[in-house]
Amino acid sequence: MPESTPTVLFVCVHNAGRSQMAAGYLAALSQGQIEVLSAGSEPAEHINPVAVDAMAEDGIDITAAAPKILTTDAVKESDVVITMGCGDACPIFPGKRYEDWQLDDPAGQGIDAVRPIRDDIKSRIQQLISELLPASTPAN
Repeated sequence: MPESTPTVLFVCVHNAGRSQMAAGYLAALSQGQIEVLSAGSEPAEHINPVAVDAMAEDGIDITAAAPKILTTDAVKESDVVITMGCGDACPIFPGKRYEDWQLDDPAGQGIDAVRPIRDDIKSRIQQLISELLPASTPAN
């Protein structure tokens, strides 16, 4: 891994639930050692309030985040691009790592349905951190 800080981009259609939860976990658990971006191909106006509540239950505040439009530049500057099971047409650039995480969409779901999605995302984030920062171990 190069000395520079790795950059991870999370992409889902509305950038309001899954990608925001993933970005929140990665920012918190990597303690600034990984640059975190998130975007959507058709961003919503607001973050899913149930996603915000689910993250708050685990001590992660994503209230300041806002859905953003996916840009080619965001993909270009990222080392890892993770799409959230939504079949997004994401620009492909050589030398980047792409993953597609099959996750249920929390949109319209209650907190009981969103908690397992959140927990799945957290475990994937912990694995990702261990791959990108092998010398460290994620907190929690």
